[in-house]
Amino acid sequence: MTGHEAVHRLVVSADIKGSGSLGHQAKLRSRQGMYAILKAAFDAAGVGGDQLHLEDRGDGVLAALAPEVPPSALVGLWLEEVHQGLREHNAGLAEPLRLRIAVHGGPVSHDGRGLVGRAVDLTCRLCDSEPARAVLAADDSVALVFVVSDVLYHSVVAEGGRFVEPEHYRPIPVRAKETDEVAWFHVPRRTEPPLPPPGPPA
Repeated sequence: MTGHEAVHRLVVSADIKGSGSLGHQAKLRSRQGMYAILKAAFDAAGVGGDQLHLEDRGDGVLAALAPEVPPSALVGLWLEEVHQGLREHNAGLAEPLRLRIAVHGGPVSHDGRGLVGRAVDLTCRLCDSEPARAVLAADDSVALVFVVSDVLYHSVVAEGGRFVEPEHYRPIPVRAKETDEVAWFHVPRRTEPPLPPPGPPA
């Protein structure tokens, strides 16, 4: 992916929960696990080579997919493969790998140093949002929270399809920096993501 022209792409942001508190070897293991799981999922979904641009973000990754990659593959087979990969990776581990992953689509360009665009900004903010963190904090048995933007939910997820569970997503407001959006949160194999009950109105 080169050039400054903006092209509509799917953007994926993934982040490891609690990476900052891990020791050096544990951090290395978590990163290796995350990369292996994501790569296997992209391979299973038929996404590779020039179709996939990956950037390392320390305790996470940022990806942009080629325009020809169907969004339904990402919210279906790809997500299922990430879920299964995490299950296999975490089997028997005292400190399991836990991920927040967000997906959005929009105009993206590459300035020679990295991905640029409002779609990138929103995807990263959804991944790092308080609700996404709250889902993982609410239930230690949850290894993955998946977040999609409102437009991606209605245009792709709501249409359903193989491995897609639109009825198990829940809309939650996300407010941070310049972001004031409704995003849709999902935990595979759960009818709804665990969240603490809302507090009394201010």
